[in-house]
Amino acid sequence: MKKQIFRRFAAIASACAVMAAAAPVYTVVPAVAASNLISNSTFESGTAGWGVYKESGGSATLGTDNGRLALHVSSIGKVTYAVQAYYDIIPLYQNGVYHFKYDISSTVDRYVEGMIQQNGGTYQAYTWKGLNLTSQPQTIDYTFTMEAESDIMAKLVFNCGNEGDELPEHTIYIDNVTLELVDDSNVDYSTTKPYEPPIVVNQVGYKPENKKTAVFRKITDETTFSVVNADTKAVVYTGNLTGGERNGMADETDWIGDFSEVTEPGKYYITCGSLDNSYTFEIGDDIYNNLLDDSVRMLYLQRCGTKIEDDEFGHPVCHNTMATIYGTNEKIDVSGGWHDAGDYGRYVVPGAKAVADLLYAYDANPGLFGDNLNIPESGNGVPDILDEARYELEWMMKMQAESGGVYHKVTCENFPAYVMPQNETASLIVTPVSSTATADFCAVMAMAYEFYLDFDTDFAEECLNRAEKAWTYLEQNPEFDFTDPAGITTGSYGDTSDTDERYWAAAQMYRATGESKYYTTLESMSASSGLDWMKVGGYGCFAIVTMDNIDKESAVYAKAESRIISDANTAQKNSASNPYGESLKKYEWGSNMPVATSGMNLSIAYSLTGNEDYLTAANEQLNYLLGKNAVGTCFVTGYGTVSPQNPHHRPSMSVGHAMKGMLVGGVNSALEDSAAKAYCAGAPAAKCYIDNSESYSTNEITIYWNSPLTCLLAMTSAADKNEQIEGDINGDNEFNAADLVTLQKYILQRISTVENYSAGDLNGDGILNSIDVVLMRKKLFI
Repeated sequence: MKKQIFRRFAAIASACAVMAAAAPVYTVVPAVAASNLISNSTFESGTAGWGVYKESGGSATLGTDNGRLALHVSSIGKVTYAVQAYYDIIPLYQNGVYHFKYDISSTVDRYVEGMIQQNGGTYQAYTWKGLNLTSQPQTIDYTFTMEAESDIMAKLVFNCGNEGDELPEHTIYIDNVTLELVDDSNVDYSTTKPYEPPIVVNQVGYKPENKKTAVFRKITDETTFSVVNADTKAVVYTGNLTGGERNGMADETDWIGDFSEVTEPGKYYITCGSLDNSYTFEIGDDIYNNLLDDSVRMLYLQRCGTKIEDDEFGHPVCHNTMATIYGTNEKIDVSGGWHDAGDYGRYVVPGAKAVADLLYAYDANPGLFGDNLNIPESGNGVPDILDEARYELEWMMKMQAESGGVYHKVTCENFPAYVMPQNETASLIVTPVSSTATADFCAVMAMAYEFYLDFDTDFAEECLNRAEKAWTYLEQNPEFDFTDPAGITTGSYGDTSDTDERYWAAAQMYRATGESKYYTTLESMSASSGLDWMKVGGYGCFAIVTMDNIDKESAVYAKAESRIISDANTAQKNSASNPYGESLKKYEWGSNMPVATSGMNLSIAYSLTGNEDYLTAANEQLNYLLGKNAVGTCFVTGYGTVSPQNPHHRPSMSVGHAMKGMLVGGVNSALEDSAAKAYCAGAPAAKCYIDNSESYSTNEITIYWNSPLTCLLAMTSAADKNEQIEGDINGDNEFNAADLVTLQKYILQRISTVENYSAGDLNGDGILNSIDVVLMRKKLFI
């Protein structure tokens, strides 16, 4: 969500053979008589639009000198592209004829390469010239035809690195750069225009009893729509369109078709007049089962420090060397954990958030999670979701220092090339302790104590001991202490306050231990929002309101409940006013995460109040993620009719297709990478998404975007189940005498947990006690 503070810069030398995808584009089609495509061509106002890339020992600075671009090269490095001057985002259309002209010179005689190339993928050159430079300016002037497929994010590059000669420091001057489209008579611009499905649905499908709506756009005179059985072609339902209201965020007018009356399991599509049919979707009770499993197994495929067994994404052990603690000569073993995102860094802060989501997912509906996901621990008698979370927890333990504080992250100095994880072999660096990492660690370790106590007592006790040690560090270090070390360009996951992290830690420690000092801390703090990596106060609220035997009359409970309900009210209002149902009011980096976490909070609010509007809104967040959105894309790879094929994810880029079950970041109106700037220029805010591997700001993946999807799937499923079967406390989807026995055992403390707490709370007071036993007896036997 805030990931713009640590962008993923592409490695120019990548050996990856992944092509930039043909994708929707919202750019204005240029006329033949258009002006120069290079907006800053004479450098009278500085270097705007131009940049310098350095790697492999290359060193250079970029400036201007007497109205010329001046690239001062202090070291040519080891490879030809060790130093590059570049201009980003040049639209080239297939069969277009271009006039290219520039002046260039150098203070020493040398050879350079001038080209316009693919900005990523194979970095193929669309036009290329080898140039022998002298101090005398020479004018390069020629035309060329774009023979490759249209590429509107091409890049003008001058390779000024090592071409085989030793060179002293020198300066290269570039001026009067002109690139014009002079003949577009054979250009087919339609190939770069987006397809927007006129009927938009959840492409995976809907559960029978849930509210079901489709969004219609490009309507002319139609007033009705039909739902068609995809197998028999029979019309099973005809309904009226409503709405016709302007949607400014998507720059369109939208109508709504409600087909909630269709409940028969099967595959369907929707028709409306002459509009294209909707994508096919399914109705059924189990339509999300495979998606749920893949959302968890994706984390196994993200494991670090171990051999991964998979026909497509398997790889040998990676990142298993000792890591150096930043600023010291000390080396420690921090192998294990999950690769955070499309790169291979490992970070405590987002890792803790991801683990919390998995544990809450399991807590919401344990019956959804089996022991057969084809991970190494499958078949060990422990649900695989808990095994997977434990793999991350065990790595996090290695990140705890003797002081109790927790190191913030372990990465290499820079982001890797587009390679498989075993091929990132640069030195590993562990950055200093931060209070945010320590507090998140404390919270999730205390949380883990509860969840693993029935499966592995020794591990659970170790988790609690680690949490207490981290809390002691926090007590001794009350001032915020985050430092992002100089010289490391990987994700910082920085913060400006650790108050919300401390609140979450106190809540989980009180829940795990019942000790008064944690309660006293909670009394002194305000309940805060947030279910992302930067703001985590919402997890503290969740811990309090779902705690067994919590005093619901206490100020601590009231503050937490009030915060959850307030946030849910805002989300529900936003969802109800948006034809696509998402609760967003703005689209930032990783926007799909707040969509999913909003659904989580709405689900908790529903469990607290029974307000059906919250549950409807929670399901709408899922509908949005699975295709009912302004770009008509199911944002989970491998699902739906149209889903991301080219995520910014190095294993997927290396293998050549997307790993299944990954939730991409989604719509981001800030246009924070070259692909987004090129393909989404001029797009309305709700449509700023591009399925392109270079679009790290819209199409990257992360463990902590997948985890709330897993949790949302579990929570909405649990809410549906709770709504349908009152009294089913043991979670077997039936209400019978076995539930009464389970309730009695719980009250007598013969068992510590039940699978469906709220289903047994028949009088709705939030506590399981003898009153519920009496009510359950009446329900069963009278």
